[in-house]
Amino acid sequence: MSTRVAAAIIGVVFGVVLSWSGMTSPEIIRAGLLFQDPYLLLFFAGAMLTALVGLRILRARAPRALLTGEPVDWEPVAPERRHVVGSALFGVGWGVAGVCPGPIATQLGQGIAWGVPTTVGLVLGIVLFGRLQRRSERARGRTSPRRAGVIPSPVAADASA
Repeated sequence: MSTRVAAAIIGVVFGVVLSWSGMTSPEIIRAGLLFQDPYLLLFFAGAMLTALVGLRILRARAPRALLTGEPVDWEPVAPERRHVVGSALFGVGWGVAGVCPGPIATQLGQGIAWGVPTTVGLVLGIVLFGRLQRRSERARGRTSPRRAGVIPSPVAADASA
């Protein structure tokens, strides 16, 4: 099975879970963010617990990726300023829009009209971030790892898959 097919299957399953759980509904998100309903917090607590247990098992077993056979490993990093700023921006956007990127894609798949302007805002934010990042790198006299050839382009990586 190719990585694209596997990614598509995982994406569809994730979208179904988001739809089934109500995470595409701004009312459910808003009620959780305002602490009016514990559903959202319990949903995320369950996800965090699942991730914690799953990552501990992965770390202990040192498996290989199913599709590529590469070892699965990671190095934890200490939180940096960019993580705090990024999470604050994410939280503000989530609170204002009532959705995050996964539910936005699911809303589009469901044909929910308000997913379109939210998608436009998401794409504009990504483009703006990229431009600001490149400007910052030029100001510091650096090039990004991708531009320097250290990190392969996703397009080049997909072509080899």
